[in-house]
Parts: sequence; C-alpha cells; structure tokens
Amino acid sequence: MIVIVIVVLVISSGDKDESTTSAPSTTPTAKTKTQQRQTGERADLISFQLDDRSQAGISNIWLVWTIKNSSSEKSNYAWDWEAVDAAGTRVEDGSQLETNVQAGQTARGEFPTTLKSAKGIKLNVTSFDRTASY
Repeated sequence: MIVIVIVVLVISSGDKDESTTSAPSTTPTAKTKTQQRQTGERADLISFQLDDRSQAGISNIWLVWTIKNSSSEKSNYAWDWEAVDAAGTRVEDGSQLETNVQAGQTARGEFPTTLKSAKGIKLNVTSFDRTASY
C-alpha cells in the first residue's frame, strides 16, 4: 500500500514589506533602536536571532524568534531571512511562519539551521508579511 501525503500552504497576500533589514537584537539598547526604525507590521517581529546550543564539538545552531501581534485581529506571519558571514557571503537562508497569533498575544518559535557556527553571522529579514488569520 502506498500512501501519498500532499501539504498545501496558502497565504493570502496583503501589504508586504520587501525591504531587507537586520534582525532585531535582544540587547535592550539595540531593541529600542530597532523598534524605533521599524514601523507597521514589521515591528511585530520583536526578536529574531541565532541561539548556539552546540555541545561537545557538535554544532547545533537554532533560529529563535518572538512575535507580538500589535494588530486588532488574529494574524499569520511569514518572513524570509538570510544568514550572512563577515565577508558578506550568504551562508544560509529560509522562510519562517508563525500562525494564528491572537491580537495582543506574544508567540515564540524556534527552528534548527545547518550553520556550523554563529560567530560573525548576521541575520537579515529580506521580506515580512502579516495577514489576517481566519
């Protein structure tokens, strides 16, 4: 017996912020400056950073983020990102999704990467979109 599973992901289009920005830092000073620079839905991505969980010589680098829904409706968030080394070379990129975040709610997420180290790596958010969740 063969079982085929097909997964379809549909994200309705809305206002998109296509600008590339550095991911916000978790240090209080940098966070405040980042929030002042960001406006609209992009400001809902409160933090987006690498978390180095490597142990005993085994690389284990994760993306971790916090989203706070500042809108008045339940929302889905989708964003594209890239990891760039000190020489400016893209070493990884991807897309993340956080769904069904209630108005005023904070959601935290994490995702593993294939990065060997977090040293000298800068995260950039290359696109960001918030859509209403039904």
